[in-house]
Amino acid sequence: MNQSPDENPPLDPESADAPASEVTPTEDAQLPADIAELSYEAARDQLVEVVRRLESGQGGLEDSIGLWERGEMLARRCQQWLDGARVRLDDAVNARRQDS
Repeated sequence: MNQSPDENPPLDPESADAPASEVTPTEDAQLPADIAELSYEAARDQLVEVVRRLESGQGGLEDSIGLWERGEMLARRCQQWLDGARVRLDDAVNARRQDS
């Protein structure tokens, strides 16, 4: 059964309402608003779902391409969060070293 990308159900949109963490993502790439607003955990969970759907092999080529593109954006969002966490951690380590 081939569906267009518009017919696919959204991937867990309610997880975008998760409370914000103290770590903030870096802002190095433009992402669609629905992805840019996701917490790390929500983006990771949606990425896992994209991978599961791709691995099932049940969608057509167009579906697979759309899922792949969304997965790339979700992975970028996760990396933004990780990069932001790294900056915060480095800042804390450097501040501690200066206090010593």
